[in-house]
This record gives sequence, C-alpha cells and structure tokens, in this order.
Amino acid sequence: MLCHFSDLRCKEVISIKTGCRIGYVDDVEFDTCCAKICRIIVYGRGKCFGLLGREDDFCINWCDIEIIGEDTILVSCDLPIRTKKKGNFLKSLFK
Repeated sequence: MLCHFSDLRCKEVISIKTGCRIGYVDDVEFDTCCAKICRIIVYGRGKCFGLLGREDDFCINWCDIEIIGEDTILVSCDLPIRTKKKGNFLKSLFK
C-alpha cells in the first residue's frame, strides 16, 4: 500500500495498550542518510485555545506502529498518561 504524507495526516493515532486517542499525525521525522522514516509526531493539545502554548508532543517510533489502516494508525508504545490537575485555574496560569 502506497501512502502519501497528506494521507497520514488524516489518520487518527490510537494506542493499542490503553485504547486512548492520541491525535492526528502532524509531522514525520526521517533519516536523510538511509531515506527511512524514523518516527511520526503528534503535536500536544493546545492550552486555552493555543494562546498559552501546548502540551508536550508525542514522538512515536516507526517500529512501534502496528497497523496503518484506512482511518487509523494503531501503535503499541508506552505513552505518558495525561492527568487533569485539580486546583484553581488562575493559579495554574501564573506558575
């Protein structure tokens, strides 16, 4: 199956281990010496509609990709768990 980068951007990345949605492919990192794709990158979620930056990006190694389907990419890597912080919203803005 041949796939263009624009096709990858339309696919949702899902973790097999946790079943959670990671996001959509935003970038690809490749090695120019051997012309191979090293990893795909999913940008972190925007904070406050992107005005306050964004969370850390997910870098998923190419060897961790299990299946590239029509709509989704299934990966089997260990991803950091995002937890919702409890507390005052204004306090978190000024940290």
